[in-house]
Amino acid sequence: MEDKTTDKMRRRSIIWREGLSARLDEISMQRAAVCAGVLFVLSLLPLLLLGRYNVMCIDDYDYGRQIHDTWLATGSFLQSVQAAWRQNTEFYREWQGTYISCFLMGMCPMNFRYDAAWIVPVLMIGMFASSVFVLGRHILCRWMGLERAGGAFVMFVLLFMFYQVMEAPFEGIYWYNGSTHYILMQSLWFFALTALLAGLRAEKRPQEILCSAAAAILAAVVGGGNLITGLQAEIVTAFLVVCMIAANRRKIAAAALPFVTGSIGFLINVVAPGNAKRGALDTDVGYSAALSVLLSFYHAGVFIIRWTPAFVILVWLLLLPVFWRMAKRSERKFDHPVLVTLGCLCLLAAMFTPTLYAVGMVGMSRVDNIIQMVYYLCLVMATTYWLGYFSHRTAGDGAGEAFGLFLERAGMRMTAVCACLALLVWIFTADKNTYTSVSALRSLVNGEAQTFYAEAMERHELYEDDAIPGVEIEPYSARPALFDFEDLSEDGENWLNLAVARYYHKEYVRCLRK
Repeated sequence: MEDKTTDKMRRRSIIWREGLSARLDEISMQRAAVCAGVLFVLSLLPLLLLGRYNVMCIDDYDYGRQIHDTWLATGSFLQSVQAAWRQNTEFYREWQGTYISCFLMGMCPMNFRYDAAWIVPVLMIGMFASSVFVLGRHILCRWMGLERAGGAFVMFVLLFMFYQVMEAPFEGIYWYNGSTHYILMQSLWFFALTALLAGLRAEKRPQEILCSAAAAILAAVVGGGNLITGLQAEIVTAFLVVCMIAANRRKIAAAALPFVTGSIGFLINVVAPGNAKRGALDTDVGYSAALSVLLSFYHAGVFIIRWTPAFVILVWLLLLPVFWRMAKRSERKFDHPVLVTLGCLCLLAAMFTPTLYAVGMVGMSRVDNIIQMVYYLCLVMATTYWLGYFSHRTAGDGAGEAFGLFLERAGMRMTAVCACLALLVWIFTADKNTYTSVSALRSLVNGEAQTFYAEAMERHELYEDDAIPGVEIEPYSARPALFDFEDLSEDGENWLNLAVARYYHKEYVRCLRK
């Protein structure tokens, strides 16, 4: 009797599993993409809501002072823009050559309205996420021949993952100055690269010209931004020009125009007199060019390990069956996986070279944000390419055939299981500040964000009170974990204290310690 009952339960279990497996396999990629997009948007809501309590900080004061003074004196936005450009030319001569970044950093929204800091996360997430999405989807769909819905699913999952494990959320989302210099410039480069690649794939001449012109304009802008993104743009556009010379000479002009405009902008950036003057004051000594390149590969390996925790591995595993299915259906050829992988590694390593050469160090968190995303994009593209290679060459290939058979059988079951495990890790990790959305939600629920913002506004009222020549402030009693910027010091001569004092025309600003 017990054997019959056991057999009956076993059959029911098998039927249930087979039914569940069948239902999972029936899920369309369009529906999966919609679900991934909804999850991504929901994960952003706490970050954007926390932005309601964002404030001006750090270099925002130094770069915005002249523009703020002009706005208060004239009330004219046009004259404020002119003041930003005059300051930009001064910085170019005396401090740094990143003329586009410096101009934009001077145009901080908080110079015109102090409580406008909520705009910063909306702008930075909006620009970066959309640029990553369009670039990644374009490469996957147009260059690798994957289906559009599948490309959207992959990019939504990738963006969800990135924003949860972002190296420095404050510096890449909430801090205007730092995120403008790196996140915004990298976003413009991703848009430029998308336009350039679209021009190279365009079949009609007018579309090719339009895409190449857009890429050329954006490349020139990127050339005036941070040197890490600028060098990356130089390497990629030069590579594409060489590829067109070798493979499709009709497209040489479409690739060369953005390379030329970007190179001109980058050259104007690096030859700025301010770079030499700033370098003379900097006590940090960088490595030689050759050693910087070699060390770049070492540090690329170190940071790859750092940026591949269990959560990222689970997300990568859930995408493997999707990559396999789409790559197998693609009509593209995947003939050079080793070269593609080496190219991705070289591109990633090159992003560590400028700081090694200039100051002999890596690990600047606001820089690491953009390198981290490039790593994840490279990981997705290289994985897809390798699976495309195996899926088109499984006959007689024991290892490739076995791996492909495993992914075929696992299918959406593997994706669903790994997705559930990733979500469990995301939600139930002991340290609630490990993942950005959970940390932001925690700060909103426990009142840290509201308390911090109220105290920040109290400080602002003291700063704007003309009857108070010198300001002494209390330290924050609460602060969201994501707002990990440096606060004012007891020392009125501290550089940040001086920046705030100059911005509000105070004799001194000091923070009292309990």
